[in-house]
Amino acid sequence: MTLMKRSSFPSLFNEGWLTDFFDNDRFFDSDLMKRVQAVPAVNVIEKDKEFEIELAAPGLTKKDFNITVESGILTIACEKEFEKEDKEKNFTRKEYSYTNFTRSFTLPENVKMDKVDAKYENGILKMILPKEVEVKVKPKAIEVH
Repeated sequence: MTLMKRSSFPSLFNEGWLTDFFDNDRFFDSDLMKRVQAVPAVNVIEKDKEFEIELAAPGLTKKDFNITVESGILTIACEKEFEKEDKEKNFTRKEYSYTNFTRSFTLPENVKMDKVDAKYENGILKMILPKEVEVKVKPKAIEVH
């Protein structure tokens, strides 16, 4: 028989509350876990002749993105699966990851929807959204007869 000393101070590992939390389906089926989604950071820059959108998405390729413009809404979606397997003499290691996200932006009316351009470089998706040239109409006085 082995004698074990038990402290009255609660511990993360010997009280069972932590293992109860992670060992059952409540943790991964909780509403919190269903709502957590990794969404990349975005910078929106307005210039005189265009808008620039920069989206931080390292580790992807340009083929991973699906970008659409429809009814004044720009949608950037990404889905990527990664699988790697290493086999050595005494072990096999298999790694798998899955990433997806969707970001949508309501575009201003002065954006040329058919001229939107995207470029992916060094982990940054950069989009250029040209503005329509504003025609400035000078006010004209109307004489009443």
